[in-house]
Amino acid sequence: MLYWLTEFSAGGDFFNLFRYITFRAGMAFATALIFGFIFGRPLIDLLRRKQGKGQPIRDDGPQTHFAKAGTPTMGGLLILSALMVSTLMWARLDNPYVWIVVLVTLAFGMIGFADDYAKVTKQNTKGVSSRVRMLAGLAIAALATYAASNFHPPSLTHQLALPLFKNALLDLSLFFIPFGMIVIVGAANAVNLTDGLDGLAIMPVMIAAATLGVISYVVGNFNFADYLGVHFVPGTGELLVFTAALFGGGLGFLWYNAPPAAVFMGDTGSLALGGALGAIAVCTKHEIVLAIVGGLFVVEAMSVIIQVLYFKRTGKRVFLMAPIHHHFEKKGWAEPQIVIRFWIISLILAMIGLATLKVR
Repeated sequence: MLYWLTEFSAGGDFFNLFRYITFRAGMAFATALIFGFIFGRPLIDLLRRKQGKGQPIRDDGPQTHFAKAGTPTMGGLLILSALMVSTLMWARLDNPYVWIVVLVTLAFGMIGFADDYAKVTKQNTKGVSSRVRMLAGLAIAALATYAASNFHPPSLTHQLALPLFKNALLDLSLFFIPFGMIVIVGAANAVNLTDGLDGLAIMPVMIAAATLGVISYVVGNFNFADYLGVHFVPGTGELLVFTAALFGGGLGFLWYNAPPAAVFMGDTGSLALGGALGAIAVCTKHEIVLAIVGGLFVVEAMSVIIQVLYFKRTGKRVFLMAPIHHHFEKKGWAEPQIVIRFWIISLILAMIGLATLKVR
């Protein structure tokens, strides 16, 4: 929104700063962070008053989780509020990719909010049926992928970019839409499954967002894209503003979500942020790289899939409990130990993902 101030610039003055994506990204980060610090505590107090008993705790979960009873959920509202206010203030609102990612984030946030609301009001862990959530998510992802493909350059439309290979493209044709749906919905649900311990999901999301922000800036800049041999997608550089806002809002939330958490992210936050990561990957043509950068989320999701399929086939379990972070809890790892080690793994995977920009 504030980009319009560039109309007052004659070049070389203060208003000229608003032309630079990097300046607006820095301001977006600061705005979201300050927003989180200012409104975090009042929102938590409001959620605690409205929710009473807070998020219900699974009966079959680790015994240590029963000490968390009464902790309010829907903390994702703080992240989303900071993210949206900051993005709308500092991003160019004439950029289609910004709107695609923003609308995907809000739509998945609404699905998550409905699920959290059902859990809190009914005081059970089931919430909205998984079928309804999945169908709604697939519909949102289909529209987002279709929109992104329409704004991609003709040479990249319906193409899957292969990392490590210069100018390598795989034409998916009509299958690109289903593929994009899987990427977005898969990312949303994978982050949702990861959100099981205090601070576990938000830091890997921030790391992945920062990495995708760098990728967005690179592929949206012709000179950088040409130098690194990656596919140039005009306009995606503006997504750096969104990811910077996400990082700032995430830090503001982590201040209250750090162990012991004063508030849980809930599906309101996890589904929205996961959907955002998937949408950015589709917009920037880095869907495969997302699987590397967000490898922790992939492992968490795969642990659940493996556990369910193996149990149905044999009646036995591969893990003591799924998702895999609960397996380590059952093995006696302390919660902060699991969280910090998973953060380290996320950072390593992010570095590997960034390396794909250079290794061609």
